[in-house]
Amino acid sequence: MEQELKEEIEQIKQRNKRVERDKAWETSWTRRICIMILTYIVVVLYSFSISKISNIWLSSLVPVIGFTLSTLSLNVVRRIWEKKQK
Repeated sequence: MEQELKEEIEQIKQRNKRVERDKAWETSWTRRICIMILTYIVVVLYSFSISKISNIWLSSLVPVIGFTLSTLSLNVVRRIWEKKQK
């Protein structure tokens, strides 16, 4: 019984660490900046491919701002970020 209780406590501690790491990632500037940069590049390339917009650089900022507010995660960047956090 005592051993089971110790194992349960250890599992809870591990889960809490994962939750804290997830929260730190979701609020990190690394994540936000990567989303902004990648979105901007994709939107600029897309805009060039569909038409000639008078001010393509300025027009491309609109979707970047909207997309930055989303909850998309970047797994590769996140793994690198987590290794540096340890």
